[in-house]
Amino acid sequence: MRLRAKHLGLRLSTWAVLLFLHFPIFIVALYAFTTESSAFTFPPPGLTLEWFEVAWNNGDVRDALSLSLRVAATATVIALILGTMAAAAVWRRKFFGREAVSLFIVLPIALPGIVTGIALRSAISIGGIPFSFWTIVIGHATFAVAIAYNNVAARMRRTSPSLLEASADLGANGWQTFRHVLLPQIRPALVAGGMLAFALSFDEIIVTTFTAGNQQTLPIWMFTSLVRPRQRPMTNVVALFVVALTFIPIVLATRLTRNTEGTTG
Repeated sequence: MRLRAKHLGLRLSTWAVLLFLHFPIFIVALYAFTTESSAFTFPPPGLTLEWFEVAWNNGDVRDALSLSLRVAATATVIALILGTMAAAAVWRRKFFGREAVSLFIVLPIALPGIVTGIALRSAISIGGIPFSFWTIVIGHATFAVAIAYNNVAARMRRTSPSLLEASADLGANGWQTFRHVLLPQIRPALVAGGMLAFALSFDEIIVTTFTAGNQQTLPIWMFTSLVRPRQRPMTNVVALFVVALTFIPIVLATRLTRNTEGTTG
């Protein structure tokens, strides 16, 4: 009886935490359909889909969406390349300071975004680099590399080095070994890391604020639109889209990592 009551208490507390965390998202989703344009009343006076059309036809929203997608895709590609190279170097070679190198690679994840943003802003200003698409990409790549590195390094640790040795014994060069032996082993980690990096880059706002200059990504557009009461339903529509676009890759990456966990070469 006590065990059953304990399990019931754990379930209720779990659902209470989930409700506390996701109730604001439900409110945002609800008011994306409201017919009221400038005030929030509960319950909403009516429901409509017109704000979805308004958001889609808004040129600023479409430009911000295009910029966010291009930045996220570019930062993800850079992160996968650099993260994979760093993970392979740390995995295959023992050298002085290897643990320190690994720590510095993942450090941007632990640092507050505002610290990273200020550091990047200072470096850009000192270097006299004009704010552009690439300054945003560099800012996002700082933490995206760490995400890719963590996923690939964890997968490589579960891959037997004897596979690479066998490939070399059979006459394969480094590229052939990577393509035909190592890449199939780390492919799930690459896909999962890429989806996580894309999702986090797409909705990043703190670092972007310091590296974007006058450019507007979709999260920055949402932030600046909060002071315009008549645009709040449209802002809720955009927020709902951002939640969906970041939620799906994260869920897929989690499932992919879970399904391949524990497998070895």
